[in-house]
Amino acid sequence: MEFPFQWTLLWTDRMIYLLLVLVVGFGFYVSRKEHLLAPWRQIRRRPFAMSALVLLLFYLSIGLMDSVHFRKQLPMTDTSKALQYDPEVLSLLDVLLEGLKNNVEKTYSAPLATHAFNKQMLEGPDGTKQRIYPRLKYGGAHLVNPETDRWPDLLSRVGERAVFGIGIIVLFYIWVMLVLSQKHQIPPKEMTRKMIRGETETAWRAILLTAGLVFIVVGIAGPLSTKYHLFGTDKVGQDVLYLALKGVRTGLVIGTLTTLVMLPFAIFLGISAGYFRGKIDDAIQYLYTTLSSIPGVLLIAAAVLILQVYMDKNADAFASITERADIRLLFLCLILGVTSWIGLCRMLRGETLKLREMEYVQAAKALGVGNQRIMTHYILPNVMHLVLIAVVLDFSGLVLAEAILSYVGVGVDPAMISWGNMINSARLELAREPVVWWSLTAAFIFMFVLVLAANVFSDAVRDAFDPRLRGR
Repeated sequence: MEFPFQWTLLWTDRMIYLLLVLVVGFGFYVSRKEHLLAPWRQIRRRPFAMSALVLLLFYLSIGLMDSVHFRKQLPMTDTSKALQYDPEVLSLLDVLLEGLKNNVEKTYSAPLATHAFNKQMLEGPDGTKQRIYPRLKYGGAHLVNPETDRWPDLLSRVGERAVFGIGIIVLFYIWVMLVLSQKHQIPPKEMTRKMIRGETETAWRAILLTAGLVFIVVGIAGPLSTKYHLFGTDKVGQDVLYLALKGVRTGLVIGTLTTLVMLPFAIFLGISAGYFRGKIDDAIQYLYTTLSSIPGVLLIAAAVLILQVYMDKNADAFASITERADIRLLFLCLILGVTSWIGLCRMLRGETLKLREMEYVQAAKALGVGNQRIMTHYILPNVMHLVLIAVVLDFSGLVLAEAILSYVGVGVDPAMISWGNMINSARLELAREPVVWWSLTAAFIFMFVLVLAANVFSDAVRDAFDPRLRGR
């Protein structure tokens, strides 16, 4: 069966799918271990943690849709009967946001504007030339008289979508209430009272409120962005909302794949240093002490520049600009992972030094259990709470690191859309008069919400898994 497209599997797509399989497998494993389920039950009772989880799942859904890549089939011609595909690599998110992607203006336009941001010399019907703000090609093009019709049109569309969104939320709330009522064998009225008062085992009130807010925002912004540029346009006329949504995947890839690269180094070297001690401990300490003495930004810059030279000399090895940018993104994740495992390694070394002296480890040694089995069956499970806490705490820092590295010019490829590249290009826009502020604002809002949600959820995970804080 022939499809009108060709699947394109990027290297970061492979890593994302692998990480997704590992997370699902870990979830199945945790569901069968009561002692591992207890901390997660504590997390799901916390309203702020559940609200943050809803936001993280929303970002994750955008990132996953942007990780399904393909190339469209070109029309058949008489001269060539072989199938040919467009060199441009698209994603499922590009298809859903086709209107935002294709509605390109000439240059800057302010949020919800109907005219361009800069004046242009245009010729009038009578042949006279005058310098005016021209009408946008797509933003507010449906309005006959933008000066008087814009705000009534905006208010009517926002009000209509808000009412529709509230109706959908009420139906969703009723459905959740009926499912929970049937599951717990509680009358619907009693279940409603418990959900409103926040007396359920899971913080359903926070989940439903946050999900409702997200649904209303998306329900308003989606249809509104088809008629207007919600966050304006950038220098080349691209919709800023589209750029901000495309930057979600880059931020998630930096935060998650870097962790996937970092964990093997930190876990293996940290446990080995604490368990074997002696010369092995000295060698590992010398390794991460030497590595930590090198400024991280300089090491990343040197590695990225070496890769850039290689890609310039071997341009034919990359089929498209997207694949070229993807290789640089993957390489950046590898470099960040290699340079960010030191803190967790030190923590695991200290914890292993304590655990190796515990009675159950000494008893296993006396019974002749091998070192490898002791490390994997007795020490590793008892340090996994530190690993999980470090993973969720480092995620937000890595997302911010991408923005900083792209700002100084050693981050992701300039052809790849990311919040860091948006901020980097916005610094020149801030010097204009009047100021072009919406590109920086859009990147800041999306990054702020993601990092805030990650920090709130990581605090809940730390409190639940840290033995010193558990039960407070």
